[in-house]
Amino acid sequence: MNQADLSKLVSALRIAVKPKPRLLSCPEGPAGRLKKLRATVTALVKYERIELNYPRADEAQGYAERLISDAIRNGDCHKHTMEMADYWLNEKQLVHKLFKVLVPRYQNYNSSFTRLVLGPKTYPGYYAGTAILELKGNPFPALQPENHNYHYWLHNVLLEEAKKEFRSAQEERNAGTTESVTTES
Repeated sequence: MNQADLSKLVSALRIAVKPKPRLLSCPEGPAGRLKKLRATVTALVKYERIELNYPRADEAQGYAERLISDAIRNGDCHKHTMEMADYWLNEKQLVHKLFKVLVPRYQNYNSSFTRLVLGPKTYPGYYAGTAILELKGNPFPALQPENHNYHYWLHNVLLEEAKKEFRSAQEERNAGTTESVTTES
């Protein structure tokens, strides 16, 4: 049987996509929901880092990933990909940015193209659940500092050895008290 290879028909997303769309409240109904998501994806491609509420950022991340993934896989000569880019990007000059800037940037990526970081909690006040959605490789400074391995720094090595000596001394002391209790019995 000649069955099509599914991996070539549908682009594999590198993020977990929810089986059902989020219920984003919008007085305009489903059309208004799509309008908000299109505006979010457009802003993400335009500015490469945006701050918004978490549910909308989480929902828009999947659409942005799919748009970039299809643009990489099919290129700008594919009719369906161009229609999809034209639909999701409200500003038409961003279609050129998608194919001329973002596609070459993410051509050899093995991970997702976007990053979703929880925003800071403001205290006091109502926490609305903000998030920062950004394209990886953007020109802005990193939101989270890189984790450095401080394990081999001198003071950490000395503290680790002191902990080992303290634990061994405690074990010897505990072993001595259990021997004295067993000899008394």
